[in-house]
Amino acid sequence: MKPIIAIVGRPNVGKSTLFNRLVGEALAIVHDAPGVTRDRNYADSSLAGRSVTFVDTGGFDPTTDDPMGQGIAKHVRAAIEEADVIVCVLDGTLPPTAPDRDAIHLLRRAEKPVLFVANKMDGAEREWGMGELYTLGLEHLIGVSALHGRHVGKLEAAIFGLLPPETIDEEVDTDGTTNLVLLGRPNAGKSSLFNRLSGEERSLVDSRPGTTRDPVDSWFDYKGRKYRALDTAGIRRKSKVDPGVEAASVIRSLRSIERAHVVILMVDAIDGLAEQDARLLGLCRERGRAVVVGLNKADVVRGEDMKKAKEDATTQLHFARYAHVVPLSAKTGFGVAQLMSAVDQAAAAAQKRVTTSELNRFFEKVLAERQPPTRGGKAPRLYYITQTSVNPPTFVAFSSSPENVAESYRRFVTNRIRAEFGFDAAPLRVHFRGKNRDE
Repeated sequence: MKPIIAIVGRPNVGKSTLFNRLVGEALAIVHDAPGVTRDRNYADSSLAGRSVTFVDTGGFDPTTDDPMGQGIAKHVRAAIEEADVIVCVLDGTLPPTAPDRDAIHLLRRAEKPVLFVANKMDGAEREWGMGELYTLGLEHLIGVSALHGRHVGKLEAAIFGLLPPETIDEEVDTDGTTNLVLLGRPNAGKSSLFNRLSGEERSLVDSRPGTTRDPVDSWFDYKGRKYRALDTAGIRRKSKVDPGVEAASVIRSLRSIERAHVVILMVDAIDGLAEQDARLLGLCRERGRAVVVGLNKADVVRGEDMKKAKEDATTQLHFARYAHVVPLSAKTGFGVAQLMSAVDQAAAAAQKRVTTSELNRFFEKVLAERQPPTRGGKAPRLYYITQTSVNPPTFVAFSSSPENVAESYRRFVTNRIRAEFGFDAAPLRVHFRGKNRDE
C-alpha cells in the first residue's frame, strides 16, 4: 500500500502551502486566516519514484475549548494514527507557542517517524531565527520556504529516508485467495453481506449507521474458491462525518481499497445511488481496483422498481461502465450467487495478461481501422504496445509524439482493448510514451 505522510501543525504555519508544494498542485485552499483547512485533504503523489499519499490537516490546538477546534484535533489524531511518516510544521519566524509544545508532546507519544519543519525561511538570513525552536528539544529541524520552494527538495529526501520498506504488490495471493473489500455508505448492508459470506456473525448488524468502526477480516470458501473479505465502516460525505471515532474509521476504509483485488460497493436500492456512492467508485477507479456494485434490499424493492433502480445506477455510473450492477438481498441471500460470479469475473479481468505479440496483432487492426488524428500540426505515429502490469491491467503504447495523441483517441484504444480481450469488468490504464523510431 502507498505510505501515508501526514502534515500537521498549529493554525496558519503554512501546512496547506507545503502540501500543495509537495504534491505539485494547488489542491488545498491557502489563506492567511487560521482555520481554513478543516477536513483532511488527500492527494496521491510520487516521491523519488515511490507512490505515496500526502494528507493535509487542519490547524491543530489540542487544548482548545472551541468545538470546531476540538473536531479538527480529533481529525488530526486520526491522521497521525494512520500515518507512516509525520511532518510537523512550525512557524520559523516566531518563538514556539503552547500549542506547538502540546503538539510535539503528542507526536512523541505516537511513536511514529516525525520530521520537524521550520517554515517561512525565505532566505539564509532568516534561519538565524530558528534557534528558539531548538528549545523544544528538536534534534533535527529543517528550515524551508513552502511558498518559494526553498529546501523543499531537502525535506523530500528526508521524508523518503523515513518511509517504510517498499513491498512488491503480489498480483495474486500465493494461495489463490481473492481479496474483497466491502465499501459503501452507512446502513447499505455491508455487514449483513459480510456475515452471509463468512457464514458467521463477525460484524455487528444494526439499523443505525456507524455500527462498524474498524475494518473486520474474514476468510471463507465459496463454491471451491478462497476469499478474504474486509468489512469497512460506512463512509458519509465529509460534511456529515462526525469528529473522532468515525473520522478515524473513514481513513482506514479509504486505505483498505488498496488491499483489494475487487471492491464490492454496496448501495441501498431504497435510497438509490447517491453522489457519495459515485465518489467512492471514482476513488476505486483512481486506485485501479475492479468494482462490482451490489444493489441491496431486493427483498423490499422488487419487480419494475428494482429494474428502474438498476437502470438509474448504471446511468449514474456512466464513467465506470465496466462495473457490473447486481441486485441482491444480503438479508435473504437472493442474488448473492450472481454477485460472486460477477466478483470472480472482475478478479479474473483485473489479473489478466495479454502477450505482446497478441497485443500488436490487435494493434495493427486498430491502426488500420482508425489512425490517430492530427493534433497541433503533427500526426502521431504509433509503433507498438505492451502490457506492463495487472491489478489494474496497464498498457504502454509507444508513439513518436505522445503529447499529441488526442484524449478521444486514447479512449478509443482503451475501449478497443477492453472489448477485444474481455477486460469488461476491470479498470484499464493505457499510457502513451515517446520512442524514437530509429530505436
